Amino acid sequence: AQPHPSLLYGTPGDALSAGEADHWVHHAQTVIASAKGPAITEALQRVDRHLRMRTVIAGHAVGLADAAVWLALRAHEKELKAQAKALPHLTRWWRFVEGLEPMQKVAQEFFGAHKDAGNMEIPLPGAEMGKVVTRFPPEPSGHLHIGHVKAAMLNAHFATQYEGRLLLRFDDTNPSKEKGEYEEAIIEDLKRLNITPSSVSHTSDHFAAILKLQTRMLEEGIAYVDPSPQEEQKKERMAKQENKYRSQPVAENLRLWGEMQKASEEGLKCCVRAKIDMKNNNGTLRDPCTFRTNLIPHHQTKDKYKVYPTYDLACPIVDSVEGVTHALRDRQYSDRDAQYEWFIQALRLRPVNLWGFSRINFVRTLLSKRKLQWIIDQGKADGWDDPRFPTVGGILKRGMTVAGLKQFILSMGASKNSNLMEWDKLWNFNKNVIDPTAHRYTALLTDGLVPLQLAGAPAPFVAELALHPKDASLGKKVKAFAPRVLLQADDAAAAAEGEEVTLMGWGNALVKGVHMDAATGRVARLEGALHLQGDVKAKTRKLTWLADSADLVDCTLVELDFLLNKDKVEEDDDVEQLLTPKTRYEYAARGEAALRLL
Repeated sequence: AQPHPSLLYGTPGDALSAGEADHWVHHAQTVIASAKGPAITEALQRVDRHLRMRTVIAGHAVGLADAAVWLALRAHEKELKAQAKALPHLTRWWRFVEGLEPMQKVAQEFFGAHKDAGNMEIPLPGAEMGKVVTRFPPEPSGHLHIGHVKAAMLNAHFATQYEGRLLLRFDDTNPSKEKGEYEEAIIEDLKRLNITPSSVSHTSDHFAAILKLQTRMLEEGIAYVDPSPQEEQKKERMAKQENKYRSQPVAENLRLWGEMQKASEEGLKCCVRAKIDMKNNNGTLRDPCTFRTNLIPHHQTKDKYKVYPTYDLACPIVDSVEGVTHALRDRQYSDRDAQYEWFIQALRLRPVNLWGFSRINFVRTLLSKRKLQWIIDQGKADGWDDPRFPTVGGILKRGMTVAGLKQFILSMGASKNSNLMEWDKLWNFNKNVIDPTAHRYTALLTDGLVPLQLAGAPAPFVAELALHPKDASLGKKVKAFAPRVLLQADDAAAAAEGEEVTLMGWGNALVKGVHMDAATGRVARLEGALHLQGDVKAKTRKLTWLADSADLVDCTLVELDFLLNKDKVEEDDDVEQLLTPKTRYEYAARGEAALRLL
C-alpha cells in the first residue's frame, strides 16, 4: 500500500484501509472505466454490494478511492441512473459524493479533468470556457427564500463550471417596496450559501442610460406615452384593442415624457408603453409598460428621479450593458422571453442567451414576502430566520447545510417540471451530507422513562466511545455504563420476556422480567441480564439507553410543524385561515453527560 499523509488513502495508520484504497483505485481504472455491455451492470452491482454497509469506498472518510470510482462511473452514468432502484447503496453514495466540491479537484489532480465533471449534465447553450457571465438579480424587498436559492446556486454553478463570472445585481426599480437594509440581508444570505459574486451593481446605476434609451424609443416611434387609467389599459390588453394614444405624434409623446420626468399633475397620470403588437396572442407583447412615475425617494438615488423603468425594460438593457452572456430565468415567465428579445433587437443591444429553469414549489410553503411579513407581525414567527420559514436564514437555522442544498438544486438539472415537492426530499439530501460526520449523542424523553436492571453487569464505569461509529477520526466521547439503565417508554412497552435486545454501544442483553404498573397499565420496570457474547448484528431490536446516574443532562427537544395546513397555497388564499394553530412543541429529555461539552 502506498503511504500518503492525508486521508486520501483511507484511515491514517491503517495499512488495511490503505491497501483497500489501492485496490479500488486500480479496479476503477482497469475494470469499471473499461466495462462494456453486460459488464457495466456487473461492475455497478459489485460497487453497490460493497457499499451496502459502508458510507465510503475505503476507510472511514471520503478519499482517493471514492474519487477514482466516481470518475470511472461517470462513463456509465446513463446505466447507473437507469438501474438506480436496483442499486440503492451505490445511488446513495453517488448523490453524496457528487455534491462534494473537493472531489472534482481530487479527480482532476490524479486522473485529469472529465468533460462532464461537476455539471450534473446541465447543458448551457453557447457557453465558452472563460467567457460565461451570469447574474443573480434579486429585488431588495425582502430576505432570500428557497426559490431564490435555486436561481443563485445555478448562476454560481455555471459561472464556476465555465471559469466565468457571477454578477450580483440589485433590481431596484421600485422605490415603493425596496430598502437598503434588505440589500445587506441578501449579501449576508449569499455569504451563508458560500456564493461570492465577482461584482455588485444596481439597476439604478444605469438609470441615466435607460432614460436615454427610452427617449430614443419615443423618438423612433416604437414607444408612446399613455395617460389613460390603468384599468382601461388592462381591458384593452385583454380585448387586444389599440387605443388612440398609440398613434399620437412623436412630439406629443416627448412632451408628455417631459411632464412625467417633472412629475407634474399631467405627468403623474401617464406611463410609457412599448409599441409592439396589441393583437399578439402572447399578452406580454401587447404594448407593455416600460416607465412609470413614483414620488417615493429611492434608497440609492434619493429624489433624483421621478420616473422609474419597469423590470421588463431594464432587465434586457442592463444584462446587455453589463456583459451578461447567459440570463437564467424562471420558466413560469417564459412568455416574457419573446418580449426580452424584442427589446434587445429594438434597442440594437448585444444579444444575451436565455436559459429557463423550473421554480421550486414545496407543499405547505409560502414565499410571498408580504404574507411572510404579516405572519411575523402577528407574532406567529420569530423573524425572517424563524426555522419554520422557507428563507435562507430559516432553513439554515433548522439544520440545513449548504452542501445539501447544492446537491438538491443540481440534482434537478435542467428539468422543466414545477410539481409540488415534499420537504422530505430536500432533507434526505441533507441527511446524506451530515451523516458521515455528525457526532452521535443520546437523549431520552423524560416522560415515561423505564429502568432496566441488568444482572451480571459490572459496577458503574465510564469508557471512551467514538463520536461516530464509522469514523474514529471524528473524536471520542466519555459514556457512562451501569447495572441500571434507562429506556424510552415505547421501547420498554415492546419488550417481551425471553427476548434478546441490543443496547447500542454496549452489546446484547436478555429480557428476564417485565413488570407492569397496575394503575396505568404501563411497563414500570424491566429485569434483564447482559449477554455480551450475543451477535449485535443479528435481527434484534436496537435500543438507545442511558446509565441511570445523577450526571445526566436536562435537555429540551424541539419539534416544528408546518406553519400552513394546506399543501398548495393559492394567490388569493387568506393566510390567516391557513395557519396551523400550534407549530412548536417542546419536550423535556435527559441526555448523556457528554452533551455538556457541546
